Amino acid sequence: MAEIAIGIDLGTSTSCVALSRQRKVEVLLNSFGEAVSASVVAFRADGTVVVGNAAKANIIHEPRHTVHSAKRLIGRYFFSEELRKAQAVCSYEIVEGPNHSVRIKIREEQFSLPEISAMVLKEMKSIAEANLGEPVSKAVITVPAYFNDNQRQATRDAGRIAGLEVLRLLNEPTAAALSYGFGRSVNQKVAVYDLGGGTFDISILEIGQDVYEVLATCGDTFLGGEDFDDRLIDLLAEEFLAQEGVNPRKDPYALEKLKVAAESAKKALSMDDEVEIRIPDVITGSDGRPRAIVRRLDCAEYTALVADLVQRTFKVCDEALQQAGLLAGQLDGVILVGGPTRLPLIRRAVAEYFGQTPKVDVDPDQAVAMGAAIHAATLVGSTEGSVLLDVTPLSLRIGVAGGLAETVIERNTPVPIEQTRVFTTFEDFQEAVRIRIYQGESRSADQNELLGQFTFSGFRRADRGQVRIEVTFEIDTDGIVNVTAREPETGQQASTQITLSSGLSPAQLDAIIAEGKADRVRSEAPVARAPAAPGPARAAARPGAAAMPAAPPSASTSDELEVLPDDAFDLEVDEEFEVVPGNVRVAAREPLEPEALDLMPEGTDLRDLPGPGAAPGAGAPGAPSDVDDLFGDMDDLDGPPDDDAS
Repeated sequence: MAEIAIGIDLGTSTSCVALSRQRKVEVLLNSFGEAVSASVVAFRADGTVVVGNAAKANIIHEPRHTVHSAKRLIGRYFFSEELRKAQAVCSYEIVEGPNHSVRIKIREEQFSLPEISAMVLKEMKSIAEANLGEPVSKAVITVPAYFNDNQRQATRDAGRIAGLEVLRLLNEPTAAALSYGFGRSVNQKVAVYDLGGGTFDISILEIGQDVYEVLATCGDTFLGGEDFDDRLIDLLAEEFLAQEGVNPRKDPYALEKLKVAAESAKKALSMDDEVEIRIPDVITGSDGRPRAIVRRLDCAEYTALVADLVQRTFKVCDEALQQAGLLAGQLDGVILVGGPTRLPLIRRAVAEYFGQTPKVDVDPDQAVAMGAAIHAATLVGSTEGSVLLDVTPLSLRIGVAGGLAETVIERNTPVPIEQTRVFTTFEDFQEAVRIRIYQGESRSADQNELLGQFTFSGFRRADRGQVRIEVTFEIDTDGIVNVTAREPETGQQASTQITLSSGLSPAQLDAIIAEGKADRVRSEAPVARAPAAPGPARAAARPGAAAMPAAPPSASTSDELEVLPDDAFDLEVDEEFEVVPGNVRVAAREPLEPEALDLMPEGTDLRDLPGPGAAPGAGAPGAPSDVDDLFGDMDDLDGPPDDDAS
């Protein structure tokens, strides 16, 4: 019997699981007969955990104990701008963990983001096992194409906590393209416009006879349907404040009611030209009387409200087309992915931008999971394989003198890849250099993600600028980064493999798995209703309906929220590893030395640099004052000189 491996679309707002066998792809339904489940985790007072649509219904009753949108925070640091944005709109408590990591505090417990995501993955695993009647242990999990390496590692850790062997992390647009091209003889260049609940990606691919080559990918990991909801939340809150003198955003219960109403209105507008938003009991006034919101919203007003967000997606599309060397008119098709793409305003805007009607023969909510399932079947040998030729979505850089970061491997470079650049020493008779590895698109080191660092020593001593040091980056097909520093004259070299961390040490990860927190997830009994028919025509029957999660039995009718369309209601820590700034584990052959200095690119004009001892490397994030960077920009052995970053 063929080995089973599932595909999981781990989304910001919703998640989906699918299976491919005998060249047929099936989306696996949850116990309610639904293809997609909310990526929401509710923590009960008795210690049990509920995940999915039943948990989503809990948000307005226990907002401080119900976690949503965890994907927006995974792999990020507590000091990041994205974290501050999340704190402004999330009712649950977000606190700082070790090494500037992010933790979610629920009652007296703290949970890392991989633990929260693991609970969603555990639910997807349980759905698959309930459908198949046998254990499932292997999966391909999708991630936004523009996720950095720390976010990807955090997702891998989540899979491990959930009891899954993660065969591969697959970029979401690539998965959607696999779903589109599976079983067809197509030779096309396509764009995958992926607007999800919390992230936006655009990938340009060339498909030809089961070969999927990514030409370019770009994205924004903090732009999605939730940002559209926030615009409507702000509108409702400001109007309510002006009328009643009370800001509902300051009350966690009222805020969650606004969120549910905004999301439901957005969905309703995907089918109707106008909706009525009705929240009978937003908040209780000082006189003890409940205050309500009743308001009509039409497509024109909503379009004006979110127009700039839509335009932000097209700026990213401009970038991707430029990187791919194509014009919009040279594409053979545009594939829409993600629930928000059901909105007519999105479809019209996409059609206008690309000059063609987007394809509607893939389900925007299920295509990513189906593509992941197709690739999973390929990896375990149960289906003939498609060839994926992917790219590195973000540039890899070396930190150099002056707080700058020089590119070694450009973004959208096909992998596997090996690239070398030459640097020189920064000070006279320098004995060691610090090699710092960054990921990102800025020339300023502190605006990129620090992946790791190591020290190279033992080369000959000479005047600054006279010792050539070759730095080689190598990325394999699994995204593993190896970095080597070598002095050609003596042959002396040092190398390291970047081992990324999700904010959890190997010991912490093992302890979490041993504790079995993900096993606290309890599936809810389904409500009595006719089962939904499987397949893409299923849950899309009324994608714009103002469907609200069923409230738990204890819910009072005063908490009812309604959005009414006009026509409705019929309705390991090994000793060889050292933790360095950025919370990255680096397998270093030599210890970090405090006297290690910066490199500079070969050919740098020494008159443009500070003299020896004049605070080289200023501005480098997390660097001790007595440790310096490399010397700036150099000649590229395998490619053109570095251009200014975008």
